[in-house]
Amino acid sequence: MIRMNTNNLEIEKKYLVNNLDDVKKEVGIEKCKKIKIEQGYLSNNPTIRVRKYNDEYCITYKSRLVSDTSDLKNNYDVIVNREVELPLTKESYEHMLTKIDDNLVSKVRYNIELAGGLIAELDVFEGKLDGLIMVEVEFESEESARNFVKPQWFGEDVSSDIRYKNLFLSKLDSIHLL
Repeated sequence: MIRMNTNNLEIEKKYLVNNLDDVKKEVGIEKCKKIKIEQGYLSNNPTIRVRKYNDEYCITYKSRLVSDTSDLKNNYDVIVNREVELPLTKESYEHMLTKIDDNLVSKVRYNIELAGGLIAELDVFEGKLDGLIMVEVEFESEESARNFVKPQWFGEDVSSDIRYKNLFLSKLDSIHLL
């Protein structure tokens, strides 16, 4: 699950999901690949995160990119980050967990195939964030992200809403604070 993309760019859009039962009826998530994720944050600027995907571990460096001034006017309707992800051992991961700021974020991710070869990553949060459900889609280009037509079961686009960044969510003790 550790991603080593060649251009180190992550181009994505993020949406709320209002009703998991609707998703289950629409796409049958019980048949989709399921990944248990834990992640914690060591730094905010740049974002440095440690993450566990099932039984794999990594550290990720992310920095937000603004490709042109139109992005500022659009208030980041597409999220573009420079991202570098490197593998960790279980021991290194567990050691770094003792150094994270705020809360560990726990979620179950379902990879759902969409039209055009895209993958929707449906995140069902657990623990302090129980009840929050979001879906992200990664794209090859900003243009394809802006032209994306979301499936009916996707809710509100929260790509530009800082409250739905995992780093922000790690600071919350309840989704009722959103």
